[in-house]
Amino acid sequence: MLGVYDYTVVLTYVSLMVSIGGMMFAVNGHLHLGVMCLAISGLCDMFDGKIARTKKNRTEVEKRFGIQIDSLSDIVCFGVAPAVLCYCFGMRGVIGVAILMFYVLAGLIRLAWFNVMEEQRQEETAEKRECYQGLPITSMAIALPLVVVLKPFLGCEFMLALHVVMLVVGILFITNFKLKKPKNVTMGAIVAVVAMAVIAILVRHYMRYMSMM
Repeated sequence: MLGVYDYTVVLTYVSLMVSIGGMMFAVNGHLHLGVMCLAISGLCDMFDGKIARTKKNRTEVEKRFGIQIDSLSDIVCFGVAPAVLCYCFGMRGVIGVAILMFYVLAGLIRLAWFNVMEEQRQEETAEKRECYQGLPITSMAIALPLVVVLKPFLGCEFMLALHVVMLVVGILFITNFKLKKPKNVTMGAIVAVVAMAVIAILVRHYMRYMSMM
C-alpha cells in the first residue's frame, strides 16, 4: 500500500477525519458540534509531532511524508473547516465570503512555505524548531471555539467578531514574525483552555437539545 500507517501519523489521520465530520455537522445545522470537532482536531494536532518524534528510526521518506501529510491535513482541518463553519454561522455577504476566501488562501500559502522551509531546515540541522515563522494555522482551533463560547456575551456583535477574527488571523498567517513555541506549561494551559471550550460547547448543545424535547 502507498503511504505510511504507523503510530507516528495516527493522530494526523484522526484529526482529518474528525474535521470532515465537523464540516458535515455544520452544513446540517449542528454548528456547535462542528466547532467541537474543530477543537478536537486542534488537540490532536498539538501532540502529533511529539508522538512522531518518539520513533527514533524514522527513514527520510517517513520524515518527508510526515511534513507533507501534516500540512495537507492542516489545510483541511484549520483552513477549509473554519471557513465552512463561519459561512454556516452567517458570513455569507460579499465581505464575509471575501474574508473567508482570503483566510483559506493565506493558510495555504503559509503551509506551502512552511513545507519548503522545514525541509531545508532539516537538511541543515537535527535540532528542534524553537520558533514559529508567522502564526500557526492551528491557532484557529483555539480562536474560533473561544469566539463561539463568548457568543452569548457578544450578542449582535458576534458576526462582527467572526469577520475580524478570520481577517486578522489570516493576515497573521502570512506576516513574517517569529513566535516562540510554547513550553510544556504553556502547552498545558492551551490544552486546558481548548478542553474547557469543548466542554462549554457540549453543555450548551445538551441544554439546547433538552429544551427542544
